[in-house]
Amino acid sequence: MTMFDVIFAPLVPMGVLAALAVIGVLSIGLAFWRGLSGWWVRALAYAAVMGILAQPMIRDTKTADLDDIVVVVVDRSLSNALGNRVDQTQQALDALGARLGTRQGVQLRQIDVGDGPDNTGTRIAQAINRVRADIPPQQLSSIFVISDGQIHDTDPLGLDVPVHHIMTGDPADFDRQIVIKQAPVYAILGEKMEITLAVQDDGAMPVNQTRVTLTARVGASEPVEFNVPIGQDVTLQLDPPHAGKTVFELQVPTLAGEITEQNNRAIAQVNVIRDRLRVLLVSGMPHPGARVWRNLLKSDSSVDLVHFTILRPPGKQDDVPVSELSLIAFPTRELFLEKIDDFDLIIFDRYKRRGILPSAYLQNIVDYVRNGGAVLVSAGPDFASANSISRSPLGDILPAVSTSRIITDSYVPQVSDLGTRHPVTQNLPDDPDWGRWFRQVDLNVTRGQTVMTGAQDKPLLVLDRVDQGRVALIASDQVWLWYRQFEQGGPQQELLRRVAHWLMQEPDLEEEALSAVQQGPDILITRRSLADQVPPLTLTAPSGSTTEIVARATSPGVFQAQIAAPENGIYELRDTTQAIVFAKGAVSPIEFQTPLATNARIAALTGQTGGGVVWAQSGVPLLRDIDPDRPAFGNGWMGVVRNQATSVLDVSTKPILPIWIMLLCVVGLTIAAWLREGRTA
Repeated sequence: MTMFDVIFAPLVPMGVLAALAVIGVLSIGLAFWRGLSGWWVRALAYAAVMGILAQPMIRDTKTADLDDIVVVVVDRSLSNALGNRVDQTQQALDALGARLGTRQGVQLRQIDVGDGPDNTGTRIAQAINRVRADIPPQQLSSIFVISDGQIHDTDPLGLDVPVHHIMTGDPADFDRQIVIKQAPVYAILGEKMEITLAVQDDGAMPVNQTRVTLTARVGASEPVEFNVPIGQDVTLQLDPPHAGKTVFELQVPTLAGEITEQNNRAIAQVNVIRDRLRVLLVSGMPHPGARVWRNLLKSDSSVDLVHFTILRPPGKQDDVPVSELSLIAFPTRELFLEKIDDFDLIIFDRYKRRGILPSAYLQNIVDYVRNGGAVLVSAGPDFASANSISRSPLGDILPAVSTSRIITDSYVPQVSDLGTRHPVTQNLPDDPDWGRWFRQVDLNVTRGQTVMTGAQDKPLLVLDRVDQGRVALIASDQVWLWYRQFEQGGPQQELLRRVAHWLMQEPDLEEEALSAVQQGPDILITRRSLADQVPPLTLTAPSGSTTEIVARATSPGVFQAQIAAPENGIYELRDTTQAIVFAKGAVSPIEFQTPLATNARIAALTGQTGGGVVWAQSGVPLLRDIDPDRPAFGNGWMGVVRNQATSVLDVSTKPILPIWIMLLCVVGLTIAAWLREGRTA
């Protein structure tokens, strides 16, 4: 397009030009007042002079029309992938593209907005601000947002163009979800843990329920059901099953047709700690190892130790008067009948049957183990005698019996092939530098896992599970040699710590375990097993899709796989024997907290700009070209602003008349005025 206009480029300052104009007007006025016949010719001559000084120019401007840019913001977040929203989004995007494509001078610029980092949700306003920075203000026409309305930034943008919302979803959608209101970060083993939650129903619910069954599962324990009211805060009391990191899983049934079932499940990750570790140590007789056991256990401030050493059996007869005895009677009934369940671990150190613990009490210990208790036996020569506790009711839970042979060869304890894969003995420090032991009870192992061997490659440390409890048997009483640093000693403290924690069922020491941790955008899966191979794993994503994973051996007993996991939310991982749930990203993703479609959150953008709102399922309305500052939304139509912006391609100027022609005009008019006035005179 070419445009012409007239401009002035004065040869003298505007003040001088104005003064000359005033002088000219006064002189011409004087000539007119005096009645000079050539005053009008004089006026023309003076005007020609002023024209030369003002220098009028013709400006030739060449311009080009600029396209109007329509921005389409497409919601690609997790909430906008529910139901048929993906199809609705694509259909609306195709319809907009087709209708805008038929308009001359209109460009469509599409931006996709996914989930924000660190569970910050859908940041539509930020995306609009970013694209605005790249578009000249005079070209920005209109903004269309295709979204379910679940946006999480509503800062005013100061827009002067309409923002239209094409809302995906269905007004008939409904959803039921669990909302955890309060959950502890830490819990104490043996005490009730309280979790406050609410089950909420939103949307057009097809049924009118007031209560629902909620299932709670703690770790791998059996699920517990609660009948809870809907829409009210409820506090549940749950029992932590073991120490360490524990996942509490909560779930309500999914309703048919529900928009999503991902928020029907919630998890709380709690670090369970032991308030005090209660240990009962029974030493059958004084020996160097008794002091070692006591020192090891007392060195840990979290251990409450009850230690009895049997110095004088009840049947012993001597000449010491009773009044001079400083010994106390062994409180067998109190310890092994009334308060046995108060102990986390019972240790028998070189104990043998001496008439102190009757068979009924020993049977009570067997029941204690079967119900989840833990027993550690440190066997000395007493274990090979006729009074061995393996020949008592305790023999039902011990993983080995003595052959009645005591080996007195020197030897260095070794980790067995199985022990290299077992977390109790795996990677024990300084293996080549361990000191020797000199006594070991020959065992006939009947069950359990032999994780360490000693003299003549005989079993030295045997671990076993008995119903819900656990038992460990050390076939020597000379661990004290390591404690005394004989021949540089050995890892007695780490070994006994691991054995004790395995007996108390610490998750980190489970030989068959499955775990998953987030590493950036990926998930590192670790499967621990004593087997040479593990079965494939099945990973269920929050969206319900499943993936089969094959873990590879990275070290003895450890199999790992690292996979990409683009979705945030609760995952389920299982194989033939193990199953866990875990969360990637936020435990409760913000995208699923209110998954129903809404215009409430985006109303701040559409309302302040005069934009409109329509349901995507009704189709994209007609598009109408409008001028700026005109209504942008009406019945069945949405406005596209036409700015009619242009850009200047070239500007050229030239005088209206050449200077020599204007000078001739001045001279000619001056002569004409002189001649006219001369004849008149």
